[in-house]
Amino acid sequence: MRIFRKRYQVKPNTVGFLYRNNILEQQLSPGIYKIRDWENATELFCLPETNKLITVTNQEVLTKDNIALRFSFNYLYRIADGKKFLSNFTLDRNIYSVIAEAEQLLSNMIQLVIRTVIADMDSETLNEKRNGLTDFKTVDLEKQAADLGILIEKVQLRDITFPKSIQDLFSKHLEAKIRAKAELENARTTVATARALKNASELMKDDDNIRFFQMIETISKIADKGKHTFVIGEMNQLGKSK
Repeated sequence: MRIFRKRYQVKPNTVGFLYRNNILEQQLSPGIYKIRDWENATELFCLPETNKLITVTNQEVLTKDNIALRFSFNYLYRIADGKKFLSNFTLDRNIYSVIAEAEQLLSNMIQLVIRTVIADMDSETLNEKRNGLTDFKTVDLEKQAADLGILIEKVQLRDITFPKSIQDLFSKHLEAKIRAKAELENARTTVATARALKNASELMKDDDNIRFFQMIETISKIADKGKHTFVIGEMNQLGKSK
């Protein structure tokens, strides 16, 4: 009677779907099964239950100001509903080809979302906000994936590459902004210094003590250079002082 049995294996971290006469008969957890099959009418499809990371590179898009650039993105997904997943694809080939088709479909859906976001921004704004453009997992995208029995865990922009000429323009623009900022700080310092000198001048103009100390400082500097005669105060009161 063993000749009428088929031996099927469901490996760890996968779930098996047993079809008989092309109709789903049962779902199998990891293990080894011997299934009665009198007419060779059974087939087993195993789907992974773990997350899988997909990277898509070298995608082209035009920004709002018609600058062509390239971008790459990552997405993390897992098959959440195997029965629904298998019902969306033709099972006339091995399961790896089915999964590859699903991944291509997911990639196209995500690519469209990212293209729409980038195409709605001009190149300068995009360059300034590129570090903030991380999560592209939208409600609509999640719904489309759920209809395929797939759960999207994460969608992230990996990188954006502008043409070399545009990169040079951004570099010059950044350099000009830094130079302008430095010049503005220098101007502010100059204005502050001039204001302080003006205030000091106003203070000294009306203060006899400050004028007296300035005079003493000036006399000391002149006296350091040789012998001089100085007259301080009225002649008839102080006389001459050498």
